[in-house]
Amino acid sequence: MATNLHGASATAAADALVPPEHPFRRHLQNVEALEAVNPHRPWVPEDGALPALYLSHGAPPTFEDPEWMSELHGWARSFPKPRSILIVSAHWEAAPLMVSAGEPTELVYDFGGFAAMYYRMRYDTPPGTDLIRRLAGALGAGESLHEHRRRGLDHGAWVPLKIMYPAADVPVVQLSLPSDDPERLVALGGRLRALREEGTLVIGSGFMTHGLQFVTQEMLLGAVPGWSSEFDAWAASALERGDVEELSRFRTVAPALRFAHPTVEHFTPIFVTLGAASDPSAPVETTIDGYMIGLSKRSFQAR
Repeated sequence: MATNLHGASATAAADALVPPEHPFRRHLQNVEALEAVNPHRPWVPEDGALPALYLSHGAPPTFEDPEWMSELHGWARSFPKPRSILIVSAHWEAAPLMVSAGEPTELVYDFGGFAAMYYRMRYDTPPGTDLIRRLAGALGAGESLHEHRRRGLDHGAWVPLKIMYPAADVPVVQLSLPSDDPERLVALGGRLRALREEGTLVIGSGFMTHGLQFVTQEMLLGAVPGWSSEFDAWAASALERGDVEELSRFRTVAPALRFAHPTVEHFTPIFVTLGAASDPSAPVETTIDGYMIGLSKRSFQAR
């Protein structure tokens, strides 16, 4: 395991093993060239609160999608580089609340059947101990918080962040998803709002539609099934209206829920994001839309 001192260099060394012709290697080259002429400016208090994000995170195939990588990195560059990042992923459901290790540890490679290179990737960010301390303060005495010191970032966190901030120079802490109750998650997001004002980027990471077991050969070739487009259109309309109540009733009113979200953990991080917004009922700004193997990759930010 890389030490804190050499974490970024360990990440860079692992990245150097990515084949030169691979799309992610080209992404890294493009980022390096951009940083050389226009370095990403760090957040300062005068910038005010960073946005709260909901992103559709994908998996290793995201590293093979130049357009998606460009969208994610361009989104990250649209606001100052965060002081730290707090991310809630669909892939860590645990209560009471837990946080990943403050000192960088091994990534969680929670996927199967992909090329060996993806299991050698690293994302050794600086220690997140200061963020954990501030997070505990934001949650208050009424909410217990346990640090899982052997828990690294899962792919819902490190895959998109490695594309958005490939230098691995921003501290990252992952917060568990403690419930699937929208009201509780909005309230949790509300307690995270103060962190945004301190330069922390708050992210809910899921996938706007996630019916993986219903993916067909036609979808692999670019078809978008009705169940995916209908759910996405419903969510987009509610988000454009700032209708948190409508979104909260997704189990009874969302079209094609059984196919779009056979289990709901890829949708519910949206409520942490909305709760962290200054006004959860304000319309959001869609930053990425479209489909990947027929699944909606809609992502947005809220102020």
